[in-house]
Amino acid sequence: MAKSRNNLLGVGGQRKKLSRAEQQGAGPARDNDRKAAEDKKQELVRKMRERAAAAEAAPAQDAPAES
Repeated sequence: MAKSRNNLLGVGGQRKKLSRAEQQGAGPARDNDRKAAEDKKQELVRKMRERAAAAEAAPAQDAPAES
């Protein structure tokens, strides 16, 4: 017998359990933690790029003086 395609019981996965704060409309703390971590990461990447650019520029400036 062929499977019924009209019976969608169980399709769609499980629902996430909501905390009391989430049920009351307050955002979860982990979202704020993720945002803070992402901000720190972006700041670190920016600093690393600045240092790398400065390191590339410094030898280029020193090279003509040595010749």
